[in-house]
This record gives sequence, structure tokens and C-alpha cells, in this order.
Amino acid sequence: MEQIKAVLKQVSAPQKDCAGTPVGLSDETIAERKQKVLDAMKARGLDQLIVYGDVEHGGNFEYLVGYFTRFEEALLVLNANGKATLVLGNENLNKAAKARIEAAAVHVSLFSLPNQPHRHDKSLKTLLQEAGIAEGQRTGLVGWKLFTSPLEDNRQSYDIPSYVVEAVKAIVGEAQLSNETGLFIGENGVRTTNNANEIAHYEYAAALASDCVLDAMDKLELGVSELELGDALVRKGQHTSIVTIASSGPRFVKANMFPTANTVKLGDPISLTVGYRGGSSSRAGVAVHNADELPEAQRDYLERVAGPYFSAYAAWLETIHIGQTGGDLFNTVETVLPRAQYGWSLCPGHLSAEEEWMASPVYEGSTEILKSGMLFQIDIIPSVSGYPGTSAESTVVLADAELQRQIQQEYPQMWQRMQARRTYLKETLGIRLSQDVLPMCSTVAYLRPFLLNKDSAFAAEHV
Repeated sequence: MEQIKAVLKQVSAPQKDCAGTPVGLSDETIAERKQKVLDAMKARGLDQLIVYGDVEHGGNFEYLVGYFTRFEEALLVLNANGKATLVLGNENLNKAAKARIEAAAVHVSLFSLPNQPHRHDKSLKTLLQEAGIAEGQRTGLVGWKLFTSPLEDNRQSYDIPSYVVEAVKAIVGEAQLSNETGLFIGENGVRTTNNANEIAHYEYAAALASDCVLDAMDKLELGVSELELGDALVRKGQHTSIVTIASSGPRFVKANMFPTANTVKLGDPISLTVGYRGGSSSRAGVAVHNADELPEAQRDYLERVAGPYFSAYAAWLETIHIGQTGGDLFNTVETVLPRAQYGWSLCPGHLSAEEEWMASPVYEGSTEILKSGMLFQIDIIPSVSGYPGTSAESTVVLADAELQRQIQQEYPQMWQRMQARRTYLKETLGIRLSQDVLPMCSTVAYLRPFLLNKDSAFAAEHV
């Protein structure tokens, strides 16, 4: 593979390009989603599926229902014949009629907040039976965590509250029960690929996060507070998918995770992150104009950390393609940015949706095939002792010729934005972008390592 050298040069910044108006999921997409789930249930020999959701772990529930349950836990019970029932607490019972699929409702006040009114007429077991959970049925439980431990029985591990698991076991029997979260987010999971409508739905949020980070980068100056930077990151009333970060200097002082009145000082390590459903953007660098303003021991920051990271990032974008195994992509990053030297430990790229991190086919030894419609966060996190970090996390989607044709036909304005982003990556940043990659936002690969120097960024030079 041809080597990619990171060159810091004067680079024009990308344009903010969020469309400004969210794109909803169509009725046709919801029907397609439900059929995908029913087909997967049949392939797995399941008679009924129980999908758990709460405000932190609602992605699989929301996939068919369309919303997550504020404040409370919830279940979606789906039978192989397509009949659906929602199990809801006090404050979400009135949302049953708003669901994207037709579903009956069963009221379980145990799912409600502490000390709210509690029904006394029926046990949880009886209420779950009324919701359609029946004995003698091969039953899948879906939480949010994809258990992959080589030392555990992953099909018999559950991340759902134990009182729910035990009530379900009392009805169907332990032998009939298994963790089927993989049906949604595992290899060939129904949520791992997206159609054109879903991509447009997520592109709004990915581009919004990108615009926010670009604004925060532009706002960053000596004396600016973390609060002011944080104010640039969250907007439009959108629900964030991760904790918003606007940090200057040491992180997690006295366990605090949120922006404070602390101000940017020369030489501070900077971290900026915001995520909305469909994509997050993150930037990490240093509050200096050039290397001379760094402590003497860190003045090779570009050569030691930031440059190699950008080279790996560019290699990721140039190498990834449909039909590739996740293990091959992992090996590409390992070759360019060896873990032993650069200290990264997580998957170098993961799938995104309602969750910032849904799952990942990219891990050591992975034989999972990368597919058209996969929505990826480029998430490589080097950690080199004695140096500040670096990051340019952004979102892309893989699309084959047919999916690209559909996007161009159904969402021509989004297609134009994606083509402009591809042009910027190739002509301005010098990245020979894979033909299968459509950038979901304008700041993909845009990295200013010296964040007070707003006219310079990395570009790729092939040697």
C-alpha cells in the first residue's frame, strides 16, 4: 500500500452544510424495517421477540416504534405473525397510539418512576401474558448490548432488568429463552444497513454535529470559556446521543464531565465533541499557533501523534470498500498506526444510528463483511504517553452503485452535498477517497492540530 504522509499546510475550511430541516422516516421505511425483523425472526426460528427500551438504551425499540420512552422502561412484544404489543408505564401509555407500527398497549406501572401511582390488580407475569408473551414459544430477548465474550454463554446473558427477565422466564421457561440482540445489531443485523430514506434521516444530524464542531473550532481563542464553546455545540433542540464535551486543559477534574467557566489557555489540550442520532463529530488538538508554543517535550507532537493519526485516517478512507472484511480494515489501521506505538485500543470505526456507537464489524480477526448502507463513525483514538490527544471523528456511509443511484434520484440536494464533500476531500485534502464512501458531513478528515491556527490543517501526500 502506498504510504500517506500528513502535511500541515494552508487549507481552506469546509463549508457548513447542514440542510437545516430534519428528514423523517417514511411509512414505507417503517414497513420495510418490520418485514426485515420478521424475516430475521423466521431465520432464527423465533416465535416471539421482546425488545427492551429506555431513554439510554432505546435504539432497538425505537427502530420499529419510532420513539424512545422518556423516564421509563418499555417493551415491544412482536409475534411471528406480525402482531405487536407495547408494554408501557404511566407517562408513556398515551404514546402507544403514536407508534410507527400498529400496536396494542398494556399498562405496567412497574415501569414508571418511583412513587408514582401503582396498579394493584394484576401481577407483572399476568400483564406480560396479556401482552402476548406465551409459554411454549421460542422467545428472543433484545436489550442493547451485543455480548461477545469468549468466556461466557452470550446467548444466555441479558442486559435487561432482572425483574423483567425473571417474569419472562416464568412464562416461557429458561430453555426457550435467548438473547437475540444480534438480530438487530450483530453480523447481518437488520439495523446495520440503511436505505436512502434512512441515510437522509441520519444525514441531517451528522451534518448538524459537524457544523457545531466547526463553529466551536472557529470560536476557540485564548480566554474563551468551556461554557462558550459548549454553547456552540448544542443547538436546534435536538437530542444528543452522547455527553457533549468542551474541555480545555485537564479532563474530569473532581469527576466533572461537563463544560465549566474554565478558560482556554496557551498550550491547553482541547477536546470538542457533540453527537446527535445519526452521527457525532469530535475534534481534539492543542491551543497553540505552532509547535514552538508547546512545552519542549511535546514539540514533536505533529510527528509523534497528530501526523501519524491523520495518515491512518486517510488510509481508512482510501481503503474501506464494500465486500471488505472488518478484519482487513482493522489490519490496515494496525499497519499504518501500530497499537503498540500509538496506544489505540478500541475498534477503529464503528456503526452509528440512534446510538453514537451501535456495534462494529471492524475488530481484530473479524470476518464480517462491510456492506452497502453501513453508517460508520471514523473513530480511531491514539493515546501516546506525554502528549496531547488528537481526533477528527466524523461520519460516512458506504453505498454501492444502486444505493447511490437511489440517493441521487430521491434526495438530489443531499447527493449534491455529498459530492461537494467528496470533491473537498480529494481536491483540497488530497485523499484518494474510496468510491464506496459518501461523506455524511463536510468536516470528514478536516483536522487542525494547532487549534489557534485556523488557516492550516492536514492534507495527504502520497509517497
